[in-house]
Amino acid sequence: MNKNDRWKFILVVLIILWALYQMYPPTSQDLIEQFTSRAVGPDATFTNILQRVAVVRETETNNEFAVLVEAIGTNDIQTYFPFVAAKSQPRPTTFILNQLQRDAAGKIKLGLDLQGGTSYLVQMDTNYVSTIGGATNELTRAADISGALNQAVEVLRKRVDALGVAEPIIQPVGEDRILIQMPGLAQSVKDQARTNIQRAAYLQFRMVHDNSETIIRNHEPIPPGYVVLQSLESTPNQQAPERLVVKQNAEDGLQGDFVTTARVIYGNLGEPQIDFALTPDGATRFAHVTTEYGPDAQTGQKHRMAIVLDGELYSAPEINEPIVNGECQITGHFTDQDAQGLASVLENPLRAPLSIISSYDVDPTLGRDSIHSGIYASVAAIIFVSLFMLVYYRLAGLTANIALITNIIILLGVMCSVGTTLTLPGIAGIVLTIGMAVDANVLIYERLREEIEKGKSLRGAIAAGYGRAFATIFDSHVTTLISSIILIWQGTGEIRGFGVTLTIGVAASLFTALVVTRIIFNFLLDRNWLTSLYMMHIIRNTKINFMQIAKPLCIATLVFAIAAIAIGGAGRGQKLFGVDFLGGDSTTFSFTQIVEVDKIRSALSGVGVNDAEVQYQKSEASGIQTLRITSAADSAPKVEQALESQFPQSQFKPLEVQQVGAVVGEEIRKSAVIASMLAMFGILVYVAFRYEFSFAVAAVLAVLHDILFTIGCYCLASLLFHRQFNATVVAALLTIIGFSINDKVVIFDRIRENLKLGARGTFKEIINQALNQTLSRTIITSGTVFLATLALYIWGGAGNINDFAFTFLIGVIVGTYSSICVASLIVLMWHKGQRPNIGASQVTMQNDAAAKV
Repeated sequence: MNKNDRWKFILVVLIILWALYQMYPPTSQDLIEQFTSRAVGPDATFTNILQRVAVVRETETNNEFAVLVEAIGTNDIQTYFPFVAAKSQPRPTTFILNQLQRDAAGKIKLGLDLQGGTSYLVQMDTNYVSTIGGATNELTRAADISGALNQAVEVLRKRVDALGVAEPIIQPVGEDRILIQMPGLAQSVKDQARTNIQRAAYLQFRMVHDNSETIIRNHEPIPPGYVVLQSLESTPNQQAPERLVVKQNAEDGLQGDFVTTARVIYGNLGEPQIDFALTPDGATRFAHVTTEYGPDAQTGQKHRMAIVLDGELYSAPEINEPIVNGECQITGHFTDQDAQGLASVLENPLRAPLSIISSYDVDPTLGRDSIHSGIYASVAAIIFVSLFMLVYYRLAGLTANIALITNIIILLGVMCSVGTTLTLPGIAGIVLTIGMAVDANVLIYERLREEIEKGKSLRGAIAAGYGRAFATIFDSHVTTLISSIILIWQGTGEIRGFGVTLTIGVAASLFTALVVTRIIFNFLLDRNWLTSLYMMHIIRNTKINFMQIAKPLCIATLVFAIAAIAIGGAGRGQKLFGVDFLGGDSTTFSFTQIVEVDKIRSALSGVGVNDAEVQYQKSEASGIQTLRITSAADSAPKVEQALESQFPQSQFKPLEVQQVGAVVGEEIRKSAVIASMLAMFGILVYVAFRYEFSFAVAAVLAVLHDILFTIGCYCLASLLFHRQFNATVVAALLTIIGFSINDKVVIFDRIRENLKLGARGTFKEIINQALNQTLSRTIITSGTVFLATLALYIWGGAGNINDFAFTFLIGVIVGTYSSICVASLIVLMWHKGQRPNIGASQVTMQNDAAAKV
């Protein structure tokens, strides 16, 4: 092994070890076992605590954190955990348990759909909305409340995102409630979530009475229009917080939603502070107030302004001079976590207060059987792809499989390192990553085969194969990266989760395909262990005139897509869309015997209630377990009837039926559309820069064709089999965009190469030649991705996994077809059959007449 390869090998090993370290432990460990095993010097008191744990665990709850808190009681456990610096903490027991829980947490974080988590039902104070809005009639009041509720949903989504909680479910329930579900949270995050959810972030600037100190010290009557507030900030010379006499109302209307940005900075001593900027109107008012209350020109007396958030006095700095730039600062004794939370709520204030009225521990939304089926199907998909590569490419296929395993290890390691939560859309990103990893290796091996057929030595063929495939692999990965990064930037919830997984996977795929496999080949060549490469070659020297049939096929598929959308839309109407988009009925049942989620879902499908969300939940307060089913609007009676008739032994009894809003709210839909359009634009610019503007336009239009065709097929499936559009289908459509653009870039690269080499023939003939040259690679790559997705479709169970697999299967087929027929035809028509001015002149003379399109 030469020096260059040695360093690459060391780098690869270090990256793999780092990834494995980041993944360990992959799953969460028992908190009580951690508490028991890590205790130092346990004594009789500690033994009594453990005995109490056993009693509480059997009779009270299965929440390990709550069990330990109750069992410990008032006992001081700091001596058993000296490695946790809890002495300065106000609640040392909670602090120690939080640290142990963080240490016990598994590195692979699962989303709500795969793991379950915590559910909060919050209620809005609608009287506050009516008072502030000044509503004079029922219609105006209802509109104000509806607007405040929708605003609260989007605000809460941003606040939950700021906690690092990936892909929560947040939806309106009834007229004044919101359901928030978040995947498995540590107790410390739960506590912070409860605080951030309920905090209205109503900011006010009030003036402090000039004689405040005298009034408080002498216990004088409080002047009219003033109140006494206790500061959350301790003064340097005081143990107790300062009490101040401040105005009841904000000065000059400086209150409410006028903060544009808020961020955490650090003072000279490293203490967290919050800097925030005001809106133009707020800045103008603030400048007026600080000018009016500036230092007295004669006496030099300074006035103090109180910063009040949700009725609590955070600080009261002196006004040293007029502040005209609209930038302010809140100081205090904050922890980093508190400061980040405060900055988040300042940027996202609520129009009305919220209060949590119930909280539950909830089961996975997919159901445990569906999760197991999905895992088995994913493993089967990887095995199918690996076996195909091994059989078709032999030793080279084994090398590709090693790279694929390395790719998955690096992908999971980076995801664990950055705290990415794995959900169904994340799995979709992994499926696409596997497809791109296979594609990169197929590109290299097909190029390698061509070089061997030219008579080059094996070492020379390998070098040339990697060299020629590099630009194609790089461009196809970069175009996918452009779209995935934009999805992270502009997307929210599931869309952002998909983008994160895809970005990491594409980068890992690029590294493993170009570095890992090359190291293996060079290692074998240096030891003369590799003297020849045997590969199957099923598709040989085809000469299909694709452009001759492209135009009628293109017209046919476009007409089919439009007609299918029209027929499906007319036939199903709003029933095309599931609860994720339209909302529906949420029915809560009591029961005496648990029934598997997949059996319930199957029973509901039998009465025409499809794509229902079935979820067991357990109250944190009472420990009572209930079943919650969210289904289409007006379907609650069917749900109740199905459960009573199919599972009489469980005695399902409806406790509550409520109307719930859409999970995929207006902002998520808007962000998805904007992100997709920006991704298309980014791809357009990159392909135009690297290739030709006509190529860029053709790629984008062909991808749009693929999306339309897939949506059309899904509309027909909805008409025939009652499928519905949901958030999972959105993830599948995003996956299709990534797959489709990658396929088209590969073909365009071969067309450009042939033009640069001055290949003879008309432009139509050159396109046909490129399509035939890449046909083997196109079919192999699409075939392996198709096999992987087919495994998810067949063995992945019903529900969301099946919806994703069904949609993506259509996308793989139409994406492959459009790469050959649609995109190439658009390029040919753009240039009116003429050869574009790319590369060298033709090697041989040809007829100047352009090919007829």
